[in-house]
Amino acid sequence: MSHGAGLVRTTCSSGSSSGPGAGAGQPAAGSSEGLLDPFYPRTHAALLKVAQMITLLIAFICVRSSLKITYSAYSYFEVVTICNLIMILAFYLVHLFRLYRVLTCISWPLSELLHYLIGTLLLLIASIVAASKSYGQSGLVAGAIFGFLATFLCLASVWLSYKISCVTQSTDADV
Repeated sequence: MSHGAGLVRTTCSSGSSSGPGAGAGQPAAGSSEGLLDPFYPRTHAALLKVAQMITLLIAFICVRSSLKITYSAYSYFEVVTICNLIMILAFYLVHLFRLYRVLTCISWPLSELLHYLIGTLLLLIASIVAASKSYGQSGLVAGAIFGFLATFLCLASVWLSYKISCVTQSTDADV
């Protein structure tokens, strides 16, 4: 009783009709032709990216401005938050300026999915380490809390942006 080869399909919903999945190289009907996408900043995906950037920036500032007890744990937290902030800003700008139409050699939905999966895992680890090494200092505790909030927002972005479904393909032997 063979179940056949497994197949994983991913689809991306960017929140707007002129996202990376909507006709690579061909603009959607009714969208403006300029360099800047005027509708993207009002989409759910863009607002979620802005919320992620704000929480990451607040987490970084809280940890950076407080007195550190263990330097290595918080330097790791600072590196992870700033790297995630820079990457989320880069993906925001890619969608805002429609660079996915120009740079077609990169699979933007896949690269953004991989960034969110890896970055969220690293941010979760950094937040756990920061929370465990905070020793009751208010700035470090606040930084860890905002790190956990940013982790939740990144998970929400993956959950809302990508539909991952596992489908079993039937073979001729199963029939």
